[in-house]
Amino acid sequence: MNIHEYQAKEVFRKAGIPVPPGGVAETPEQAEAIARELGGRVVVKAQVHSGGRGKAGGVKLASTPEEAKAHASAILGMDIKGLTVEKVLVTPAEEIATEAYVGCLVDRAAQSVTFMVSSEGGVDIEEVAHTTPEAIKKLTIDPRYGLLPHEAYWLASALYDDPPLVKQTARIISQLYDAFVMAGASMAEINPLITTPDGEVKAIDAKMSIDDSELFRRPDIAAFRDLSAEPISETKAREADLSYVKLDGNVGCCVNGAGLAMATMDLVKYYGGEPANFLDIGGSSSPEKVVAALEIITSDPNVKVILFNIFGGITRCDDVANGIVTAIKQIDIDVPIVIRLTGTNEDEGVRILEEAGMKAATSMDTVVEQAVALANQA
Repeated sequence: MNIHEYQAKEVFRKAGIPVPPGGVAETPEQAEAIARELGGRVVVKAQVHSGGRGKAGGVKLASTPEEAKAHASAILGMDIKGLTVEKVLVTPAEEIATEAYVGCLVDRAAQSVTFMVSSEGGVDIEEVAHTTPEAIKKLTIDPRYGLLPHEAYWLASALYDDPPLVKQTARIISQLYDAFVMAGASMAEINPLITTPDGEVKAIDAKMSIDDSELFRRPDIAAFRDLSAEPISETKAREADLSYVKLDGNVGCCVNGAGLAMATMDLVKYYGGEPANFLDIGGSSSPEKVVAALEIITSDPNVKVILFNIFGGITRCDDVANGIVTAIKQIDIDVPIVIRLTGTNEDEGVRILEEAGMKAATSMDTVVEQAVALANQA
């Protein structure tokens, strides 16, 4: 789960990281009031789950409250990479001497958290990673001990030579690790981490992604979820307890079990097709879950055929068949459905489908090849 900058800054603040004050506005008038309260120059920043806000015109400097209002009016409602801006953060404009990058993420290859720092921070950090990767220093953290003081100092020393700046930065890096663990994050970054002409180090931007598996024990973090910022299909899938990831193909896949779902997508590719999604209905699937799965798949206009690949163990084939029949009665499905049904209560499932005028095969290769052919014809 991604969270907005103002929410990430709240987490950072609780960990002690020096973050400038600010307020969130949903109207130009609110932005004006916040700017007036803060006084001086402010920055009006679009709050969307996307990078490149500045380049898209979603970050503006304002010298007066009236100018902040005008910028908020222009930014609110703006489309940034397919996302509509519904909120802006109004925060003081800082005097910047230098910019750096500090981030940490779950490194699955290392099975641990890896820190990354670079003295070349700012909006073009992705370009730095691409063109001069040696400018980014990395450190993998031993999960048995967490980030140790000397490790934080080493990372800070990669950014600055001045001892007071190194000391401040080492503290902030340690606090970032604390915030990362406290929130159950999979990624956290400060970009940019700035120094001011007065020698202060501050985090003037914040970004965090939270591991969904951590949310059940962190209701305060789960409350940060912004439903308006995520696709409706993903919201429906989560509410129906389905594992769903949208892809760019045209073969809609409905499968039970993550391994079988991956194998199904591989086979779709093998036969020359492109999967439109990963969708795992899980074990012991009720007809209601199947209906929800079909509603999600059919909401994708790119889907030209729906492929069911069910290998019933805990999942009962008759439950899936009843779900398909129920969905056809409830949903206007105008694309063909190809079904593989084998395993627990297979005969009953096949009978239910045949009574509804549908067929089911038992060969995985047969149905996948058929589905790809129908998609390509469409």
